Amino acid sequence: MHLNQHKFLISIIGPTAIGKTNMAIQLARHFDTEIISADSRQFFKELNIGTAKPTIEEQNQAKHYFIDNKSITEDYNANDFEKEALEFLSEYFKKKNLILLCGGSGLYIDALLHGFDEGIPDADPAIRKELEERLNTEGIESLQNQLKQLDPIFYKEIDLSNSKRLMRAIEVCLLSDKPYSEIRRGKKVLRPFHTLKVGLQMPREQLYTRINQRVDQMLSSGLLEEVKSVISYKNHNALKTVGYRELFDHFDGILSLEQAKEKIKVNSRRYAKRQITWFKRDPEIEWFPTNEKAQIIEYIRKRISSE
Repeated sequence: MHLNQHKFLISIIGPTAIGKTNMAIQLARHFDTEIISADSRQFFKELNIGTAKPTIEEQNQAKHYFIDNKSITEDYNANDFEKEALEFLSEYFKKKNLILLCGGSGLYIDALLHGFDEGIPDADPAIRKELEERLNTEGIESLQNQLKQLDPIFYKEIDLSNSKRLMRAIEVCLLSDKPYSEIRRGKKVLRPFHTLKVGLQMPREQLYTRINQRVDQMLSSGLLEEVKSVISYKNHNALKTVGYRELFDHFDGILSLEQAKEKIKVNSRRYAKRQITWFKRDPEIEWFPTNEKAQIIEYIRKRISSE
């Protein structure tokens, strides 16, 4: 595949609530470009508050793509995103030389930047049926324990409450006789553009405070009503995530509202920790304090001019 020397996809990476959207907008305005969202839940037009989707005001400051482009009634995964985003970029790079990628969904970022290794096998209905039966009879802990045995590396990175992802990882391990983490990090696909990865970081306690404040803000902005409006889709993969599943438990009478709120905060902090683990394994990411816009601009400028 021919590499176009003058086209750049620049990723703004980091855990939830660290300020990726704000930084991406500032960079988009500085470099006169636009933003692709790589957030696995912001694709869905029905999900706004719980996904921390850029507001209308923020989207007016810089154009965002792959936001509100799907309905929660549709299935959409990282492979779909990879295909659609590559098609989009082939057209976009005809008119511009640089675009930003912003998000915290490591699997989706990896899919677009590097592709999935072709060694990942297709689903096996028999294995999937067996895993689903175990989930129903023995609970999610059974799947968690099996993945821990099969692939301790991916076990530390995955959202352990996401049963579909657990089953997929176990399925791949069993079919390929290899850890999912090993296959997933197989041969990288050459893209016809340069990629640059900018990571945002801050002291953990400061990040956790921001996460707690964001949860309070989401609830005061109407998260409860948003969750109620999509309750009929609660088995959808995008809704088996932080901020939604806890409030489904509240509506089911399992948790009080106060308990659900605290659980969202705890699970959001755990999710941020897993995101950091995922990203820290990537030596290509250049890390900056989240308030160092000038340093980041200078780094991007130097890298663009040196390629």
